[in-house]
Amino acid sequence: MEIIGLIIAGLVIGALARLVLPGKQNVPIWLHLLVGVVGVQIGYWIAAALGVEETSGIDWIRWIISIIVAIVALILVDRLWASRDLGASR
Repeated sequence: MEIIGLIIAGLVIGALARLVLPGKQNVPIWLHLLVGVVGVQIGYWIAAALGVEETSGIDWIRWIISIIVAIVALILVDRLWASRDLGASR
């Protein structure tokens, strides 16, 4: 059940990261899911390191950290994906 929750959270975080970034990203949707899952995993790890792993109610800090991590990861993936496409066309 934890894996399904991680995938759902990854979809949400990946979608939010895509919405927050201006412009169009040339990254396929499956890669957004992967970036979202990575963002959730790393965000949860950072939240645990900061001592806010579990709080009463909604873990807003953990979600915000996960979104920020996913945004940074999406920027990096978008640049790498674009350079991959440019290298293939040469």
